[in-house]
Amino acid sequence: MNTVRVLLFIAVWGAIWGMWKQHEKIGELNTRNAELFIELTEQAKINEDYQERIQSLHKLDTKHIQELANAKSEIDNLRIAAERNPERVYIRASCPKGETNSTSSLDDGGSARPTDTAVRNYWLLRNRIAELTQMVLGLQGYVRAECLSSN
Repeated sequence: MNTVRVLLFIAVWGAIWGMWKQHEKIGELNTRNAELFIELTEQAKINEDYQERIQSLHKLDTKHIQELANAKSEIDNLRIAAERNPERVYIRASCPKGETNSTSSLDDGGSARPTDTAVRNYWLLRNRIAELTQMVLGLQGYVRAECLSSN
């Protein structure tokens, strides 16, 4: 009978010890769970801030894309108007005076017009200037939004 009591005593203490160890493990897991919850909350705040910054940059990008489209449309309208009414296009130019004596009248002289290549290059350069202007404005906006505002 004593052996049964001893075995029963050992079994009860073994169960108590096992439950105590399980209780310790549950406490450790609860602590780790709380730490992970704090990290998750911090990461959620970081993600929200990141999303706000992305939205801000998207709005900035959309603004400059629209401004570029407007500038290109205006350039195209000017080009079309210039092609339809070339006599209405004025070019400010000066010609160097030649050293030879020439008559003051030009019997065979026509109006001064740029070459076709010069006209094409002019419109190409206007488009590129508009693109570069929007690129620079976009980069300046990015620097103001991301670099200067975080200081």
